Amino acid sequence: MINEKRLISTFMEYVQIDSETKNEKDISERIINDLRELGYEPYTDESGKKLNSNGNNVYCFIPGTNQSEPMIFSAHMDTVTPGKGIVPYIDGNYIKSKGDTILGGDDKAGVTAIIEALRTVKENNLPHRPIEIVFTICEEGGVNGVKEVDFSKLTAKKGIVLDSGGGPNKIIVEAPGQTRIFAEIIGKPSHAGVSPEKGISAIMVAAEAVTNMKLLRIDNETTANIGTFKAVGATNIVSPSVEIVAEARSRSVEKLKSQTNHMVKCLQDTCDKYGAELKYDIEYCYLSYALDLQDEHLKQIESVCEKLGLEVEKVPSGGGSDANIFNHNGIKAVNVGAGMELAHTTDEQLNINEFINASKFVLEMMTI
Repeated sequence: MINEKRLISTFMEYVQIDSETKNEKDISERIINDLRELGYEPYTDESGKKLNSNGNNVYCFIPGTNQSEPMIFSAHMDTVTPGKGIVPYIDGNYIKSKGDTILGGDDKAGVTAIIEALRTVKENNLPHRPIEIVFTICEEGGVNGVKEVDFSKLTAKKGIVLDSGGGPNKIIVEAPGQTRIFAEIIGKPSHAGVSPEKGISAIMVAAEAVTNMKLLRIDNETTANIGTFKAVGATNIVSPSVEIVAEARSRSVEKLKSQTNHMVKCLQDTCDKYGAELKYDIEYCYLSYALDLQDEHLKQIESVCEKLGLEVEKVPSGGGSDANIFNHNGIKAVNVGAGMELAHTTDEQLNINEFINASKFVLEMMTI
């Protein structure tokens, strides 16, 4: 019953609305309007004020017409950069972007799949469970929008998050926690040609500290990366300051703590060695989670995939999502694919078949 042509058309329209993180106002207003046209009453919170965004999380609560328990359906509205001026086009079974931008399937594919399922429910007057819609801002860069959700207003204890690659049959059963390290290494300036030995090069200290770190793939559960290494200055001055922003991720709480401490220790030890000063802050972005493979919610999801003729694939993820926060607020949230591929790159594309399957899957979950 999903209107495939309308699904694709809506997605093409959504991705042309600029919505890089903290600039979600226009896309949220379009989504609110689309929900109102269906006769629903969406509302927003004030999360944007707290997160320095011009948008807010969008909610829509739809009373059920059958006896099934309520369920949350969620996706995020923001995109990574470069996400301005996206021009989508269809290339065979894929939707791609022209020019040097991302496509925005992450996560407008998830948003659109949910919207189309709601349209199908409405126009066909289908019996459905109580539905709670949560569209978030600021997911990219720390899943911050969902942290501002007022969970006391949500009644559902189970949810579906559409924010992963592959189709809805690709089910994320484990996801890592993440920390971020914001560090400044303060050296001592001196004239680089006259008296360099009197200075302490923050660049040299930082470079040695990073060299001493275990980075990238640590083990099958743990990764770490340096995202920012910044120092600006004249060549004739011994560098006085370096800024470093790094992250660690692991599906193990202990390994995440150990990796984070290791990276900070490398910074501190090298600063101590050369007499530099270290200032740092650790941000605990979100915790890891692992689903019980025998859980009823997971089994129902598998059953729906099988009904749609989709072979279930249960996999761990290397990235976090809003599902991390839902799970740690007492809601069994399962992250499934919405057709996106090569997310966070200018080669990003959307697999149309898997995208259509995602909306069919949401419709089935809403009407069980």
